[in-house]
Amino acid sequence: MNAAAEERVPVLVVGGSLVGLSASLFLGRLGVRHILVEKHSDTSRHPRGRGNNVRTMELYRVAGAEQRIREAASVLADNHGILQAPSLTGEEQEWLFKEIDPGGGLAKFSPAGWCLCSQNDLEPVLVRCARELGGDLRFSAELLSFDQDREGVTAVVKNRETGEHSTVRADYVIAADGPRSPSRERLGIGQTGPGDLFHNVSITFRAPELAAAVGDRRFIACYLTNPEADGCLLPVDNEADWVFHAPWHPDQGETLEDFTDERCIDHIRRATGVLDMEVQITGKAPWHAAERVAERYTAGRVFLAGDSAHEMSPTGAFGSNTGIQDAHNLAWKLAAVLDGWAGPGLLDTYETERRPVASATSARASARSAEHSHPGYAAAPGAGGGRQSGVLTVALGYSYPRGAVLGTAPELPVVPARMQLTGAPGTRAPHMWLQRAGVRQSTLDLYEKTLVLLTGPEGAAWRAAAANAAERWSVPLPSYSIGTRPEDDLAPEKGADWAEVHGTTPQGAVLVRPDGFVAWRAEGMAADPEAELDRVLAAVLCRG
Repeated sequence: MNAAAEERVPVLVVGGSLVGLSASLFLGRLGVRHILVEKHSDTSRHPRGRGNNVRTMELYRVAGAEQRIREAASVLADNHGILQAPSLTGEEQEWLFKEIDPGGGLAKFSPAGWCLCSQNDLEPVLVRCARELGGDLRFSAELLSFDQDREGVTAVVKNRETGEHSTVRADYVIAADGPRSPSRERLGIGQTGPGDLFHNVSITFRAPELAAAVGDRRFIACYLTNPEADGCLLPVDNEADWVFHAPWHPDQGETLEDFTDERCIDHIRRATGVLDMEVQITGKAPWHAAERVAERYTAGRVFLAGDSAHEMSPTGAFGSNTGIQDAHNLAWKLAAVLDGWAGPGLLDTYETERRPVASATSARASARSAEHSHPGYAAAPGAGGGRQSGVLTVALGYSYPRGAVLGTAPELPVVPARMQLTGAPGTRAPHMWLQRAGVRQSTLDLYEKTLVLLTGPEGAAWRAAAANAAERWSVPLPSYSIGTRPEDDLAPEKGADWAEVHGTTPQGAVLVRPDGFVAWRAEGMAADPEAELDRVLAAVLCRG
């Protein structure tokens, strides 16, 4: 082995797919030096993982990447809904849902919106953004092994192009290395859940004639239900390039080699109902739908994120979004600990907060697959029945009953029955539009790098206490007064009441974390605001 000098870095990210690249972007925004290693030579070339939900787009918005992502996704900007039909050519068809945001109701909850951007288009954007922020992204670099001690992690990395081995010494490791995570295996972390749900082969193909059969039905996906040739059709450009997910049954002895070009072409023709269509197969990739959650997210200084921590059915597009949100939750906590304004115990709250979210979300994804009769999924009788939380509530309305929060109701479910973004501790802080020096911005735009204290005009004592606490605790803690006076920092738009939106009173205060979740809320003025903020900061930042 040709050993090079040991490199030292605060964070090593293992895996350069959506979650690892998002972790790099978020760490870069927070000024955390890091190295990312990815064993493949480039980003994904296969169009998959396309549904980026509103919470994910909020995070990309604050990180400065939203506009670039929407530009990369422009070709599918007008595609909405999921269609179900025996074929594209028959009269029988049903929209499982036709609009992602019917009536535009999402605007009251968020400044962002859903975005249909395939993984092969999104990942290059993340690479560019992360590198512009100083991220050291290394493709064709495979993690061979790692060992950790009380001070850090020592990793051995192989350059797959040259064969050279190098050593990286990191304070912490984010393992975003996929569903068959070697890192998770090395740590001996097991998984819970039902396991495999169904298997598909994702087939990319060119068929310019298919656009005429699709017509003006601009769907996200079409579930084709011919019992002799079922599957899921997805547009790539709405014209010539398409993806078809064909059910695969390895439990019945079926192998990938059985999916010859001839078989795939015949299956696609019969499924779509366009029997004489010219089809050119351009690629095939197996994928597995499963419901699994890691028993632990943390082992010492190594943290699991994304598919290494959880797998879930694709219905509802929850999987990659949950992983990206893992990375964001972890990034600010690593930055806070590395910068010295939070205690190491804050990192324990990563698992406390994110694992219950994954468990609830993966169960909801499986139920939604049953509700939609996803091709290839033979759900158990009764699966998906009963009242279920809607997709938006699962994507945006989840909460952290325990963790780096104070004043929560731990007995409440992680995913509520309906959306309740009213400023309660443990929930994503409410969105409201503000004016700041003549610029319109959302309250969510205030949250990224520090804790933030919000008050109204009657909260001067809270703001003074925050300034003193920031100095005393060496914690970045800006505070903002929201009101209509010239001296107020932010002005609400006409008719909006800051205190009402945030579930407090004009004398109250709300402490919001860098990830936009409410850490604590005071309904009124405390007898001793400084003592109260001392108590809150000690608890939230794990500084005894």
